[in-house]
Amino acid sequence: MNTTPPPHRLHLPAGSAARGPYAVDVDPARAGWTYGALRVLDLPPGGTHEFETGVCEWVVLPLSGRGTVRADGEDFELAGRSSVFEGVSDFAYVPADSRVQIASGAGGRFALAGARCERRLPARYGPAPEVPVETRGSGNRARQVRNFAAAGVFPCDRLIAVEVITPGGNWSSYPPHKHDEHRPGEESVLEEIYYYEVAGPPHGYAYQRVSPSRPGGAELLAEVRTGDTVLVPDGWHGPSIAQPGHDLYYLNVMAGPGPEREWRIRFHPDHTEGYQ
Repeated sequence: MNTTPPPHRLHLPAGSAARGPYAVDVDPARAGWTYGALRVLDLPPGGTHEFETGVCEWVVLPLSGRGTVRADGEDFELAGRSSVFEGVSDFAYVPADSRVQIASGAGGRFALAGARCERRLPARYGPAPEVPVETRGSGNRARQVRNFAAAGVFPCDRLIAVEVITPGGNWSSYPPHKHDEHRPGEESVLEEIYYYEVAGPPHGYAYQRVSPSRPGGAELLAEVRTGDTVLVPDGWHGPSIAQPGHDLYYLNVMAGPGPEREWRIRFHPDHTEGYQ
């Protein structure tokens, strides 16, 4: 039985996934899958927010501003950043079955990247200087990848999360690739969430493509703007195309059922050139 959400549920324009205190609130039930989750929280100056992590592990990542995360009796001071386009941020990992408080004296916008998990790992701080940053691709396919919670970089149970900055006019998430089949050593099964912000003058936009890898699979061609979210339950995804003059940011949140926490992808057979 095909459980892929219909196209209008794959693209969630800014505001359409808001719930309660969150500007974006996508949990597994809302996405129609099993593991991945994303919340975006705006706090005014002096604001605080408390939540129960439940069955999920979470990374609290400042998108803008700074704050303090309290979990398991520890406080983690996050220096943050003025915007996602400024540079890498520090972050905090909070485990399942915890009560968490986020506080911000100056105010801020925070992403909560989450995944349903099995193991309860300790709460930890992720320093910005320890985040590996790579340039992937070249020419008009070049982009910067910030591997803050990538597999093999920062220990989590199931959660994988990275940030990508694509210069205006460039293509990223390219060549089209997928991770929806279990092929040991070749491909891993991962649900994926894209959350976007667009730099530059107002009204900037980008395009996101998802094409089917199986009959009845996920398909989408969407114009995306700041605050939009796209769900990728399966299928070839890419390119993500940035409007000239408007750098594109997206946060990727991934999780899946594999016995190993790993990011293994297969390129589309018509685009096998890899990251050139």
